[in-house]
Amino acid sequence: MRIGLAGGGTDVSPYSDLYGGAILNVTISLYARATLEWTDRDNIEILALDRGEAQTYPLQAALPIDGQLDLVKGVYNRLKREGKLPANGMRISTHVDAPAGSGLGTSSTLMVAILGAFAEACKLPYGEYDLAHLAYEIERKDLGLAGGKQDQYAATFGGVNFMEFYAEDKVIVNPLRVKSEYLDELENNLLLYYSSTSRESAKIISVQQKNVADKNVKSIEAMHQLKEQAQQMKEALLRGKLDSIGEILDYGFQQKKKMAEGISNAWLEEIYETAQKAGATGGKISGAGGGGFMIFYCPGNTRHQVAQALANLGGTVQPYQFTLSGIKSWSAS
Repeated sequence: MRIGLAGGGTDVSPYSDLYGGAILNVTISLYARATLEWTDRDNIEILALDRGEAQTYPLQAALPIDGQLDLVKGVYNRLKREGKLPANGMRISTHVDAPAGSGLGTSSTLMVAILGAFAEACKLPYGEYDLAHLAYEIERKDLGLAGGKQDQYAATFGGVNFMEFYAEDKVIVNPLRVKSEYLDELENNLLLYYSSTSRESAKIISVQQKNVADKNVKSIEAMHQLKEQAQQMKEALLRGKLDSIGEILDYGFQQKKKMAEGISNAWLEEIYETAQKAGATGGKISGAGGGGFMIFYCPGNTRHQVAQALANLGGTVQPYQFTLSGIKSWSAS
């Protein structure tokens, strides 16, 4: 999964199509996993192990898209339609380390994992851009799930990336060569906090999309500023200006709230103010907003007092490490 550091929301159409978007993100040690097993049965079993959900269907050309385990079904239906699946029975098992709606790109990361498992099992020759783009197409177009483009590319490529988004689904992933000591300090100072609430990102994103389509000046200008924030964050990381990261995060958070209603609320504002009073110099809501995870930049050793202050609000601090690799798949006999 990933932490979005800057530019969040500018990867969403129609903004990215009209103006071009830019995002800086980094992957972390929370994962989505998918296992594909061929069976000698004439059916398809789908198991969501972390959620205790299971569905079984007879072998068929297309599985029903009905809100039940649709990510797996979406991959199956696309690959079946394109003639890339054998007529085998199969069992697909998934597990995700964070709850849905938590703001770390859970659904898109899982989509990449599922597609990666099928690609490995069926020996499909997908490069990184191919895999990420296909995951995006299945999730956003085939299944009609609202959202941006960064999560599929983050999960596929991994590491610290400055991503650019343009019309016609053009995406450029620029891996950043950040010095290890800068990354270590960032990891030490960046606190990841789960607010113990989740949200349906599609609703917030739909409002954001409507604001752009309606030429809402306030919303569009906020997105312009977030795109500029991504450039500022890139410079700060590459040049080691870590003391400015809190201020850059705070600036982006204030801009993000102007994009659409529901991105923040009284509860999230209380969390944010509590973190600042305890020593954080800035932070943001991860993902579309409305709940889920938040991140805070805590210079020096202030992360400990910030964590203690936030613990009193009922949420939890999530341990993590940055990861520098993307999707991994393998076959086991």
